[in-house]
Amino acid sequence: MPRLLRRVATRLLGSIPVLVIVVVGVFLLLNSAGGDAVDAYLLSIGGGDAQQAEELRIRFGLDQSVTARLALTLAQLARGDLGYSVALNRPIGAVIAERLPNTLWLMGSATALSFALGSALGVLAGRRPGSAADRLLSAGSLFLYSIPNFWLGLVLSVVFAVRLRWLPVSGIETIASGKTGLARAADIAQHLVLPVSALGMIYLALFLRVMRAGMVEAWGQDYTLAARARGVAPWRITLNHAARNALLPLVTMLGLQAASMLGGSVVIESVFGIPGFGRLAQEAVAGRDGPLLMGVILVSALMVVAANLLVDLAYGALDPRVGGPR
Repeated sequence: MPRLLRRVATRLLGSIPVLVIVVVGVFLLLNSAGGDAVDAYLLSIGGGDAQQAEELRIRFGLDQSVTARLALTLAQLARGDLGYSVALNRPIGAVIAERLPNTLWLMGSATALSFALGSALGVLAGRRPGSAADRLLSAGSLFLYSIPNFWLGLVLSVVFAVRLRWLPVSGIETIASGKTGLARAADIAQHLVLPVSALGMIYLALFLRVMRAGMVEAWGQDYTLAARARGVAPWRITLNHAARNALLPLVTMLGLQAASMLGGSVVIESVFGIPGFGRLAQEAVAGRDGPLLMGVILVSALMVVAANLLVDLAYGALDPRVGGPR
């Protein structure tokens, strides 16, 4: 088996116990909380008697013991079945498939923006430590990193959507617009400008600082000093030697921030009214829908595992020594 496929298989097999621990832990935590989906449903319709509540619990299997429900949940997940949402009265898999693309668009665009601009500005700042550009970019990144993303989102919304009226204030696309093809894609892109900026700017500042620190360290290494002694052009040293090696800690940071960015997207979705995972988690909590919240958390864990797997592969591509024979 090629080394790459062996590494992927090893990472995937190692993630199975992690996912099992996540499922069991979340199930026990949700079970320890007071109330259930039946209580929330009866409250939303103005109340009900004890017999009606008991019939609903029997219908949705909430009358069984904790062990029986945990075993049923694990059996369903092993078959790829996420269960049924009591609050939304729909299969959980269908609900997640409907909401997941919005969150992926938001996270993917914010990640691409923050990583590309952060690494480029980090190279510019770290190319000449102590210069005016370095000081200006370092101060700007510190300022951006200290701003909460929800506050930045509100400010951007007030300035560009309310006052200037340049961009939409909320949503993922114009409701009932009838647009298709490129027109719809342009409409979605226009709606994503503000939330992507609000989410990506915070991580742009973080990636800039990490890349700048890596560049400063790389300039003092033997391989850059040897390249300078051989008379290699400064821009070649910057791109081919210093920047390539400075990317390693930045890629590692990208994997570590995957879960944090997912949590940040939940807040941004609430601020801009995007129907994604954040809104879905809120609906699950408000409706005390344990199976739906379990599905959201499990898919989120899968996304974090996939992100870290991609980071491992990228790390191996940047440094061929990683994953080599011991």
